[in-house]
Amino acid sequence: MNEETTQPEQTSVKPIRVGLIGYGFAGKTFHAPLLRSIPGLALTVIGSSKAEAVLAAFPEVEVCSPEAVTTHPEVDLVVVATPNESHFPLAAAALRAGKHVVVDKPFTVTLAEARELVKIASASNRLLSVFQNRRWYSEVLATREILQSGLLGEVSHYECHMDRFRPNVRQRWRENPGPGAGLWFDLGPHLIDQALHFFGMPNSVSASFANLRPGAQTDDWGHVLLSYDRLRVVLHSSLLVSWGQAAGGPRSILHGTRATWAKFGEDVQEAQLIAGMMPTDPGFGADSNPGILFDGATGEKREIPAPIGDQRPYYAELRDAILQGRPAPISGEHGVAVMAILETCFESAARGQVLPIPLTPEELARWNQANSQNAQATAPANG
Repeated sequence: MNEETTQPEQTSVKPIRVGLIGYGFAGKTFHAPLLRSIPGLALTVIGSSKAEAVLAAFPEVEVCSPEAVTTHPEVDLVVVATPNESHFPLAAAALRAGKHVVVDKPFTVTLAEARELVKIASASNRLLSVFQNRRWYSEVLATREILQSGLLGEVSHYECHMDRFRPNVRQRWRENPGPGAGLWFDLGPHLIDQALHFFGMPNSVSASFANLRPGAQTDDWGHVLLSYDRLRVVLHSSLLVSWGQAAGGPRSILHGTRATWAKFGEDVQEAQLIAGMMPTDPGFGADSNPGILFDGATGEKREIPAPIGDQRPYYAELRDAILQGRPAPISGEHGVAVMAILETCFESAARGQVLPIPLTPEELARWNQANSQNAQATAPANG
């Protein structure tokens, strides 16, 4: 991450004061260390019931209730990293109180909530953004680079797997029936975001879900097909895949008219953050697993080094958007698009039908406008 990205362009302005709601896995592992690593952002308030744990790590912050963060006078930007069902009410309250807002994925638990949140942000004249940190994972950056290179020819197939081995059902909200629970609500937003990021809006969705583990009350297996004119995208997730990160099958695959590319091994940033490494530490995000290019004509196999993963640009871009009046990275309109596909996945599985994407022409136009403001990797002539 270069100096230009990490340093705010206007060094004389006061830091943006950040209130983080939630100090569970997402808040502690991702948001807190990332926010701390970005010049121009000051983590001042954390909304959590775990005051002792918060103050042990951040003795300088104020700890209060999640609801109090939304209206706190010493907060400019609110980051919502709480259980899924609370995303909408907390984000809506913060926007109405005049705060800029980041919502961890999933944006909301219904498409109706997503649409309403975008309306509230517009009426409040505040930035609203979805935290899709995996866009800056090594695997996603590598996929983007190979698409842009043209080495594959016209791409006809993209497949991405996000699998885990968790054979035992645990007592936690994600695995108990309720709004926003289950594997696809957890990992589906990432997979859908990647497809939109690379290829744009699909024409239709077909999906299948299952509860395969003994005692499972929520989906723990999901298989989704997104159809484009001359491209098919397969998104898959399971909690019953036991091979290792690098020793098993590829996580991402692209097939084209000239070559195939595959990426093995998971991005290292999450494991590094869990181990206590800071994003500013040397070696953070370095991925030792290269992509493999298989030439269709010669059969030659070639390794392509993976780029270094680094999630910090998300918050650096958000900081600059707030300071300079730019559009937010990964806007609320993108959150609506992802929720439209996510909700349609469940409807497709329930009905056993291939379904179109339920966006209005106006929503599609706003999504296209927001999407064009970010660089997008698109394979040639994917339709």
